[in-house]
Amino acid sequence: MALPLNKGEVLRGRYKVRERIGQGGTGSIYLAEDQRLEGRLCAVKEVEHDRTLPPKIFEEAREQFMREATVLARLDHPNLPKVSDFFSRENRDYLVMDYVPGEDLRTIMLDARRQKSFLREDIVLGWANQLANALTYLHRQDPPIIHRDIKPSNLKLTPSGLLKLVDFGLVKVLAPDEMTITVIQGQGTILYTPLEQYGSDGAHTDVRSDVYSLGATLYHLLTNEAPADARKRFLTPESLLPPREINSAISKRAQRGIRWAMSLHPDERPRSIEDFRLFLLGQKEIITSPLPQLHQNMQPINLQDALEQPTEKALMWVTGIMLFVSFLATLGN
Repeated sequence: MALPLNKGEVLRGRYKVRERIGQGGTGSIYLAEDQRLEGRLCAVKEVEHDRTLPPKIFEEAREQFMREATVLARLDHPNLPKVSDFFSRENRDYLVMDYVPGEDLRTIMLDARRQKSFLREDIVLGWANQLANALTYLHRQDPPIIHRDIKPSNLKLTPSGLLKLVDFGLVKVLAPDEMTITVIQGQGTILYTPLEQYGSDGAHTDVRSDVYSLGATLYHLLTNEAPADARKRFLTPESLLPPREINSAISKRAQRGIRWAMSLHPDERPRSIEDFRLFLLGQKEIITSPLPQLHQNMQPINLQDALEQPTEKALMWVTGIMLFVSFLATLGN
């Protein structure tokens, strides 16, 4: 792999690198200043192609990157960062996207775990609703766009409570009757990757692959425990613990939905992200605004904590008044 870009380096005469903010097996993500639009920060995704590829395959991979970057640049959805530019330099390609401030969901989950608590189900399902809207939008493009790398670290929560799916590193545009070279060699993150995504070209992936990854992501967010990966589950099915065995506060419906989405065979999963979303949420009220309390204690609530809850306080006052009235009635007899 080539050396990373230097701080202060300017790409395409426009994007001045501030710092590297992410790194993967195929390149890095940089925070950069757009020198044409004063004050605008952007994220520059670097894609470095395998130098050992034969020249013909290398050119096909680069051409596919350009086709798919053109498709991404046309997308417009509130839960997706806007792709504003793309270009190549030597053996590397670059996507320029909006910079998304805030923390990613992996960081938020780890913070809850350090505090010996779980993220609240209602808030996690609110995030799932936002993500499902973005994925449904991608899947309904013509041709459909499959993300293939959904995971907590690729989901950022902005200060306003808006969730953004920030990395298009393994995106695949499904072209009917066309075998394509995978733009970025890779299979996604193993914990969230379905069996059909293993292989060099991901030829058997479809929208149900993103359903699996979303289910695995929700499993991790609600339990603080990484799910057993698909290959391990294929050999040892019982290796995936039911979520409620780890966090008893998870609803039975959420558990059934997550396990359905994480079915090993695609035909046994929800047919679409929208089917999965409807099963999980139904007519439930969705929380999309930022809340000061994102998680709940793992430990059973004690008496003092119980009395601090609004409903329990009201019941305590009603009980006290009834006892007082009963005492007065006894005195009158």
